[in-house]
Amino acid sequence: MPEAIKKFLFDLNNADFLSVFDEFSDGVIVSDPNGIIVYYNDAMARIDELSRDDVILRSVTDVYDLKEDESIILQCLTKRRPIIDSPNFYRTHMGKFANTVHSVFPVFNKQQIVGAICFVRDYNMLVNTIAAMPVPEQNARFNDASITFDSIIGEDPVFRDAIRSARMASQTPSPVMLFGETGTGKELFSRAIHNHSTRSNQKFTPVNCAAIPENLLEGILFGTSKGAFTGSVNKAGLFERTSKGTIFLDEVNSMPVGLQAKILRIVQENKVRRVGALKETEIDLKIISSINKDPRITIAEGTLRSDLFYRLGVVFIHIVPLRQRLGDLDILVDHFLHKHNILLKKQVRTISDNVMELFRIYNWPGNVRELEHVIEGAMNIVGDGNTIRMNHLQSHFSNWSIRSRSNTPDPTPGFINTSGQQFQQPPIQASHPPKLNQSDLKKQEAENEKEILAQVLTRHGGNISQSAKALGISRQLLYYKIKKYDIDRSQFG
Repeated sequence: MPEAIKKFLFDLNNADFLSVFDEFSDGVIVSDPNGIIVYYNDAMARIDELSRDDVILRSVTDVYDLKEDESIILQCLTKRRPIIDSPNFYRTHMGKFANTVHSVFPVFNKQQIVGAICFVRDYNMLVNTIAAMPVPEQNARFNDASITFDSIIGEDPVFRDAIRSARMASQTPSPVMLFGETGTGKELFSRAIHNHSTRSNQKFTPVNCAAIPENLLEGILFGTSKGAFTGSVNKAGLFERTSKGTIFLDEVNSMPVGLQAKILRIVQENKVRRVGALKETEIDLKIISSINKDPRITIAEGTLRSDLFYRLGVVFIHIVPLRQRLGDLDILVDHFLHKHNILLKKQVRTISDNVMELFRIYNWPGNVRELEHVIEGAMNIVGDGNTIRMNHLQSHFSNWSIRSRSNTPDPTPGFINTSGQQFQQPPIQASHPPKLNQSDLKKQEAENEKEILAQVLTRHGGNISQSAKALGISRQLLYYKIKKYDIDRSQFG
């Protein structure tokens, strides 16, 4: 073994360290503090089409046609900090071109830098790996065509307006943009739009723009052409493969701005050009996109092009967060109890009044998705009980506290979530109204509502559709209220 390698391994204080990388599918280069290559695995040799013997003990600038300030390894050694997922297009001195993604890490012995380890992933390998996966005919969480607008739970007027807008937009080829916080149901809306459209028997392809590295996203969306880079092949991207169907670009504001300009061209001309290709291919797509921040903010921040917003947001639908439609809590809780009773084989029928009060004052930063997570978590530890109580929520809420407000003699209930943030009810006014017996009031309201339901059902012979229309509510909500008040429909038939 050459002395330089022996010295480097001694500095690493682990003689078996480099053998770990021998079988890596990614290329691995290890250099000393001066940029001299002391380790070069077989995967790297395949990427560069070089022999290990031609590389070991040579400077990275000798092996690659790069200046010192262009070498990622030398940059890492100079800056003494990692460089993660850096895309690189380079040429070796043997003339081989390579399109790769590098991550380089400095290696220290105490405070002294003793070298750098560079992990190299071939771009074409990444594209082929992802492209080889089947295009999802349906999203894993929404895995059949039964997801419709009737599947979307909620009676809040603003929320119902969003559903009506989505329903109407599903019948046109115009792009739809959904704006909502994480967990509000944007993907559920997109699936319902697709299933309600004339494209429902075609592909539905969701793309999480925030989850795919930006240097890969273009090839995945647009496809690649043979000769675009070393090892590239003719391969259709998701736009082509989804043609005639619907593509959902989730969190499009996370997409690189340069790529947004190319998306704009697709929307305007209904044509796509693969990476490295000269000709364009016509496509026919319903494009649904989503953003998780106010478009005015994303445009001001420069993360969303204004021209793309106007083209993708022909129909703009705002899905309100759960904290702004707390009137839907009863229906949502009942829905999730029913759903997870089936999945978990439980018999949970209700939640305690204390838990419901907590739900009503919580801020729900994770929205409906978080509510379902809380209920599912509680049902896992409820045992054989049929009621979710406060002690079943300890895995999600760390504490329940009572905190007084200034100028308010009555304490205001609040709680602290696991992040330590405290949420409370709005301040109570200094002048207090006369105290009422809340339980009597609720009981009277319930009796009045039950009587009205009975009258309407009687008038329509127990017909649910006609009764719901007369009441101005959905069939779903009427079913819920019939169950809530234990009304026997057969007596109205």
